[in-house]
Amino acid sequence: MAQNKHGKHGIGRRRLFTSAAAIGGTAALSAAGTRALAGPPAAAVDPKVFGPVAISASDAQYTDLVHGANQRYVGKPEAVYLVDSVDQVAGVVQKAVDGKKRLTVRSGGHCLEDWVFNADVQVVLDLSKLNKVYFDSESNAVAVETGAQLLDVYQLLYQAWGVTVPGGICHSVAAGGHVSGGGWGMLCRQLGLVSDYLYAVEVVVVGADGKVRTVKATREKDDPERDLWWAHAGGGGGNFGVVTRYWFRSPGATGDSPKELLPKPPSHVYLSAVSWPWADMTADRFKTLVQNYGAYFTANSGPDAPQLALASFLALTHKSAGQLGMVTQVDATVPGAREMLSDYLAAINKGLGLSQGALTRSMGEFGPMAEFAEPRKLPWLDATRYLALTNLNITDPTYRQEYKSSYMRANFPDAQAATLYKHLSRDDVTLPGGSVTLSSYGGKVNTIAPEAMAYPHREAFYKMMWMSLWHDAAEDDAYIAWNREFYRELYADTGGVPVPNDVTDGCYVNYPDNDLHDPQYNSSATPWHELYYRGNYPKLQQVKKRYDPTDFFRHAQSIRLPA
Repeated sequence: MAQNKHGKHGIGRRRLFTSAAAIGGTAALSAAGTRALAGPPAAAVDPKVFGPVAISASDAQYTDLVHGANQRYVGKPEAVYLVDSVDQVAGVVQKAVDGKKRLTVRSGGHCLEDWVFNADVQVVLDLSKLNKVYFDSESNAVAVETGAQLLDVYQLLYQAWGVTVPGGICHSVAAGGHVSGGGWGMLCRQLGLVSDYLYAVEVVVVGADGKVRTVKATREKDDPERDLWWAHAGGGGGNFGVVTRYWFRSPGATGDSPKELLPKPPSHVYLSAVSWPWADMTADRFKTLVQNYGAYFTANSGPDAPQLALASFLALTHKSAGQLGMVTQVDATVPGAREMLSDYLAAINKGLGLSQGALTRSMGEFGPMAEFAEPRKLPWLDATRYLALTNLNITDPTYRQEYKSSYMRANFPDAQAATLYKHLSRDDVTLPGGSVTLSSYGGKVNTIAPEAMAYPHREAFYKMMWMSLWHDAAEDDAYIAWNREFYRELYADTGGVPVPNDVTDGCYVNYPDNDLHDPQYNSSATPWHELYYRGNYPKLQQVKKRYDPTDFFRHAQSIRLPA
């Protein structure tokens, strides 16, 4: 049932712009851009190009539609339904309810666990063609359909109006579950999460009587459906119904032009990519590197820190990859931006005793970036495209994958730094696709109270993502075992998982991990839902009870109905 956080590579860009043009009519953008791409009557907004279409096992394209980006999970549903307008969704859901069919939802295909494709699923509702983006003058907000891919969203918003929403770097991640899980990216320290700009959400839900209805919930204080908006601002996908579209507007924004309703990204950024050789990386040097990173972001992530203009990813690969790498972006429009980047690189290298070099190998979410060994100044959209389209994790559709996550509220204790080095430098395995990426965080994200929206992780300064990528099913056991052993030992003092405390702050629901509800891997007293949602889980359960009382929308870690 997971409304996935990602989308399938290569789908929908041409159609998104074609649809947007249809929505806005044939007139050129006005000088103010106020009503360009604004929505006329519904019949013109939602032209029915082909849907809904049911694809079954007898159709040649079936095999391309029963898996997502993670090739470990392939389903065998009776049918996959493709839709391309919001009014088609309710009919597909009602048919599944009436037929007592287990239905799951794919907004793009990057759910990292088996929440969409598993043996119990009979119907998959594929929303990847539901991908229009336009200005809705009635709601005075930018509407984004759930299958719209992030890079397409960024390009339309920026090229038409000079604005953006601060989502992730992976170009084909779809809006669906990315937003509902509290999506974040390169601009989060300056601007916050994409869900922080969510004004409204439209959801197809199923009542206790089995009747399907479509609900629009806003953040307005007097909206009787407001709790449904709250739940979709970080409460995870696939829990309450089928999201068909989101509306975005900055809190407190005034005016009626899309140019005024969302934040503006920096016009230019500095982009840097450096590496260090594993061959010269001792345990002490490794400890220095990771603690320098942790020290920088724990010290420079307050709401008014000038360093919020800087975002950085440190890719800690298994040593068989040959290099460790770091990619950094700085808002070039802030005073002293270039010096800030130089100071940051000096802080990370302090006491290391190694010279940084070019990033010449793929690692984690980044491809080789040798041309950025010396920082380069680029237009923001060019840098965004570059980071999105050189991401092998997204551009290679044949990977098998395994993920885990953790939020960090403090620098690495010595014991954790030693455990990181131990598993990344193991000689008994050769795992060039294994890595842990440290990602900068905090800043504007942490200016919102943990209970103000469903997304609760408002006290972390950087985060961690275990990401293993490989092609051959014969390597499944080696990569999965390495991830599990590594993670469990790193958090051995807290039952094998990063329980919320002074150092760690739980896990990111958009990197789902079924091990979190398995007592073999989580022996703590902290259940999976507290790791994802902390104290917001009881309220999420009440929203579940109101909008999905029969638990029609469910997966391995969906919100449970209250007892």
